[in-house]
Amino acid sequence: MLISASDITKFHNEKCILNHVSFSIEENDKIALIGVNGTGKSTFLKILAGKETYEGKIIQKNGLRISYLSQQDDFDEQDTIFETVKKRVNCEEFEMKSVLSKLKIIDLDQKIGTCSGGVRKRVALGITLMKPCDLLILDEPTNHLDNDSIEWLEKFLMKMNQALVMVTHDRYFLERITHKMIEIDRGKIYEYEANYSQFLQLKEQREQNALAQERKRNAFLRKELEWIRSNAQARSTKSKERIARFEKLSEVEKIKEVGKVDLLKTSSRLGKKILEINDLEMKIQDRILFSDFSYHLKRNDRIGIVGENGCGKSTLLNIITGQLVPTFGKVEIGETVRLGYFRQGSDDLDDSLIVLDAIKKVSDDLVTDEGHLNAKTMLEKFLFDSHLQHTRIGYLSGGEKRRLYLLKVLMQAPNVLLLDEPTNDLDITTLNVLEDYLDHFMGAVIVVSHDRYFLDRTCDTIFVFEEGKIKSYIGGYSDYFEQRNVETKPKEKSDYAQIKKMRRESQPHLSSKEKRELENMESVLLELETKLKETDEKMNQETDYQKIMMLTDKRNEIEKEIEEKNERWLELLEIQELMKING
Repeated sequence: MLISASDITKFHNEKCILNHVSFSIEENDKIALIGVNGTGKSTFLKILAGKETYEGKIIQKNGLRISYLSQQDDFDEQDTIFETVKKRVNCEEFEMKSVLSKLKIIDLDQKIGTCSGGVRKRVALGITLMKPCDLLILDEPTNHLDNDSIEWLEKFLMKMNQALVMVTHDRYFLERITHKMIEIDRGKIYEYEANYSQFLQLKEQREQNALAQERKRNAFLRKELEWIRSNAQARSTKSKERIARFEKLSEVEKIKEVGKVDLLKTSSRLGKKILEINDLEMKIQDRILFSDFSYHLKRNDRIGIVGENGCGKSTLLNIITGQLVPTFGKVEIGETVRLGYFRQGSDDLDDSLIVLDAIKKVSDDLVTDEGHLNAKTMLEKFLFDSHLQHTRIGYLSGGEKRRLYLLKVLMQAPNVLLLDEPTNDLDITTLNVLEDYLDHFMGAVIVVSHDRYFLDRTCDTIFVFEEGKIKSYIGGYSDYFEQRNVETKPKEKSDYAQIKKMRRESQPHLSSKEKRELENMESVLLELETKLKETDEKMNQETDYQKIMMLTDKRNEIEKEIEEKNERWLELLEIQELMKING
């Protein structure tokens, strides 16, 4: 056991985040932390990492090594990326370059102070992954990663032997990597030995059972209340005990159904002409982001946009909204179009304002399909209770700010929605509701996202930024991924496990070819180890991005071949041993 925690309690001001909870983390656990925004997921991780105070008791394994990815970094602005990593990780330069290149970080001489928030987050993630540890703690690791980097990170986490605890909205991550869920719900935690799809079933079952018990308790209390009123004197010892039981049950906190965001159902008429993109080109300095791009948006289009970081995805949305002027071409928008633009971050929100006042500034009488709604009612639909409504925006969690920002966008009654990384910092419950909302949205949707599940769930066309062009694929992300790999899919290797099984079922035997293979295996492995070392040395000396990527791929291929040769060697040795035993 790595960590054993008992009776943990944590308050943020007057809000109870954790209320006398207990849990444990075993070696090789792969745990996901689940809960709606503001429930305290990041606080939970900080407690595990020793970065947050708490009441209660936590016992750690002696010498426990923890590597923690926070949502905030503490980098020195004057350091380069290379200096930043070297200060925090003792590793070979080739290893640093290999990991950072997979996270699309090549210029190690760039000053941290000049890096974007996304680059800083990826540097922090790289540092966290390179640190030797027994427990890896990740807070939203996929934010600011493109799809290729996410797929690499997924494979990395699947292969690692260390324990993992993470907060993420990426449901494919949850499905493929984790086998245990810890849900935070109103100060309590619930543990599930399950991946994401199994967790959904078990969670629903738990909530239904809890509500059924609550109904039984309420029925019993009503019956007992009638008895107490009809037996006011209650002088016998038996009667006093019955009253005591009633009072104890009455003190139990009522179980309520978990609140869900209720998105506003507004509508605006959409004419025949919607949005026409003609011969669009965008150049920044000497770099062409994209060119020769034309598309006429249709009424019910659901378009997902993917591509490497910095390729121009957000730039395209900013051109559509008129915030940027293209180098060439034009965008024509129909007269009836009302754009709703959900940008990355929450820059439109004033941290000094009270939540309720911020929404009143937009509208205190919004016309929806349900009738007229005031600001208070609209906020309640987005899970902002009376306490949060009178809280300054600056005190909200990152996810709560994103949810408030989404409310502001939908209050504009858009009929064309542009969503730039909408899944960042939104909890899974809100994402599920947003996906259902988009199913019934009477208009077009264009979404930039690295969330593969979200793209599969909401999009029927994928635009891909590739080498200065925008290519179109029919279907969701998984369809695009399959089409992309049709021609490049490698041939399947021999299944040594199957060969091994078949040979065990028959008389063990080595052919002449296999004998020569066994005799030469040590020299083959030695040659591969030499190639690996030479590749590492080249990576240490190389600065060119493309060459580093090529060397990284080559290194991965050599490592894979070494692994296969070692497995093959063990198989041949076993057959040889069986031959000796059988005489």
